[in-house]
Amino acid sequence: MSTPVPAADERRAGRAAPNAAGPAGQGPPPGAAGEVRSTPVPAADENDVKSCCARAYQQDAVALILGESYHPGGLDLTRRLARSLDLRPGQRVLDIASGPGATAFLLASEFGVEVDGVDLGAQSVAAANARAAAEGVADRVRFHVGDAERLPFDDAGFDAVVCECAFCTFPDKPTAASEMARVLRPGGRLGITDVALDPARLDAELQTLAGWVACLADARPVEEYVALLGAAGLTTTVRESHDGALARMIEQIDARLVAFRLANLPALAAVDFDQARSRTALAGRAVADGIAGYALLVADKG
Repeated sequence: MSTPVPAADERRAGRAAPNAAGPAGQGPPPGAAGEVRSTPVPAADENDVKSCCARAYQQDAVALILGESYHPGGLDLTRRLARSLDLRPGQRVLDIASGPGATAFLLASEFGVEVDGVDLGAQSVAAANARAAAEGVADRVRFHVGDAERLPFDDAGFDAVVCECAFCTFPDKPTAASEMARVLRPGGRLGITDVALDPARLDAELQTLAGWVACLADARPVEEYVALLGAAGLTTTVRESHDGALARMIEQIDARLVAFRLANLPALAAVDFDQARSRTALAGRAVADGIAGYALLVADKG
């Protein structure tokens, strides 16, 4: 969330997805209430978004700036999500966009579940599997390279699916929602924590590819997430607002940017601190103005 993308990565990833925003830099038109809408992104630009997200979240800079948990609310909110899912020992859980594995390791250790993590970043997957082996839990915590829109798992194989601060970055959200539903067993539950916002009011600078990586450019209102899940056969049963967690994370990121700029760390040499702090300030204003917030959702598969 609000991850500063080094300038080199922005150039490497290509231009901002042109249809992530409306014409002339305007935000996409808001969908009608309950309408399932997905911002169209040409296939080449979808690949840009996915590859840029995967690359950005594998960087040492991200780990330094975001800390162990890459989402607002940290591991405390992960625990709340797990309790909302009523996770039980022995259940099988899928963690989508698992990154370095913080969520997966917590769920396995504190809730006694078996976890498979899937992430598009091969480097993150390798590091997480190495940690699982080092901690002696590789039989219960495993990580796989895979795309959320084409999950490499059989139908009805999981009791629960979790996805923290990542659904908003998936270019094809209806397909991702359908994939989540597909891998859940009947009666299984999906738990999401994610940025929710009014895209029509989002600052144009946060509608770029960097804004997408920062979990802002293609985030949607809560009602639209609920509609997307409903279209995939998932009934939302829990909705909670955790806007304060988002505001606190933005403040923490800005404080770390100030500190790390002074420290002149080699791992952050590619970070444009002025641009990163400018975008962080825009994100903070979006939260303060009620444009952006953070939501926890639980949905059941009938």
